[in-house]
Amino acid sequence: MIERFLDYLRYEKGAAQKTVEEYGSDLQMFRLFYKSMDKDLEWTSVDSDMIRNWMESMMDEGNRASSVKRRLSSLHTFYRYALSRGLLDKDPSHGVKAPKQEKVLPMFLKEKEMDRLLDQEGMWDDTFEDVRDKAIVTVFYETGIRLSELYGLRDADIDFSAMQLKVTGKGNKDRVIPFGDELANTLKEYMVRRDAQCNQTQGWLFVRADNKRMTREQIRLMVRKVLSRVSTIRKRSPHVLRHTFATAMLNNGADIESVRKLLGHERLSTTEIYTHATFEQLKRVYKQAHPRA
Repeated sequence: MIERFLDYLRYEKGAAQKTVEEYGSDLQMFRLFYKSMDKDLEWTSVDSDMIRNWMESMMDEGNRASSVKRRLSSLHTFYRYALSRGLLDKDPSHGVKAPKQEKVLPMFLKEKEMDRLLDQEGMWDDTFEDVRDKAIVTVFYETGIRLSELYGLRDADIDFSAMQLKVTGKGNKDRVIPFGDELANTLKEYMVRRDAQCNQTQGWLFVRADNKRMTREQIRLMVRKVLSRVSTIRKRSPHVLRHTFATAMLNNGADIESVRKLLGHERLSTTEIYTHATFEQLKRVYKQAHPRA
């Protein structure tokens, strides 16, 4: 179907070769994404939620809103073509809007919501998958690392004696992040269960029951499902847990420069977007300091 569409652009619309190549690249990128989620999906069975998941995935990977908007436009054009030629019954991209290009304030979960998720009895089962998934969520929340950084974690990156983990961030820059007893215990519990069930992990920290490394998309979908247990915010992604980490640190007295280093931001201005979320701290200061509060 893609080739027919590209031929339409070439011969009927007279599009430049570079334009045709860009459309082809965008469509192949989307196809690879939905196939990684469900190998049985086809262009005719994709729905609007899958398209939105793709957009969210691109944003979480650090793509600019303008790039996401252009790729969505390619998808719109492709589906309108397919609909007009009777190749599809409906256009799943209809009504899907591109992200706004102005910087939006980060979403985050409240501390009490994270406490419920991680501590409340009955929230997790005693299966291998739940023990692993709880460990993943705890790593995100207690270290603030990116999805790509968690995806790259190996057993050798976890130093229990020094209580720290090493990640490779943007620009292939390594940084070391400390962690506490709770995360240490959670990781140890998971690794014991994993090693009893899986014998060929290739050194990767987070794997499936069949020994294969978890994909980024699987991690993303798991986090979305798990966060839905305690929150109704629109965006429930690994990056939201990164926002939640930064917000919790600032709300509990961490200075912004330390948070910048923990997050692996190059510029302080990038970290400053999280200061909006420290309103709870401002309220506490106000109540303590203002004579009429």
